[in-house]
Amino acid sequence: MTSTFSLPRGIVLFAHGSRDPLWRLPIEAVAAQIRTLHPGTLVLCAYLEICAPSLPEAAAALVAAGARQLRIFPLFLGVGKHAREDLPLLVEQIRVAHPDIAIELLQAAGEYAQMTALMADIALNDGVSAALTGTENG
Repeated sequence: MTSTFSLPRGIVLFAHGSRDPLWRLPIEAVAAQIRTLHPGTLVLCAYLEICAPSLPEAAAALVAAGARQLRIFPLFLGVGKHAREDLPLLVEQIRVAHPDIAIELLQAAGEYAQMTALMADIALNDGVSAALTGTENG
């Protein structure tokens, strides 16, 4: 039996979307950071509305590029209607379209203790993160 962790993985950073083209920059910066830290990683940004690609389009592109498993990371701070209702429906569509692909849906970014701690640290330390540097400021 083959572990899914040894299969090529694609990462989808999933966000809401906006008409403002500058809004996408932080989402795309996360994708760029992933590519820098792990060259060759298949990673795409996807959007719920207004922007392209959609989540199903990004998933299909990653599968076409060779991904055999997908990790979907919703970049939402809160778990509102989109994360609770819309996202599971989209993930189910992807599962139906790609039944041989392992799909992992992560919690929304704001649900991770590391994210809460990082935001608090940034607020307390003028943007110099003790969490990232391993030092304490203040």
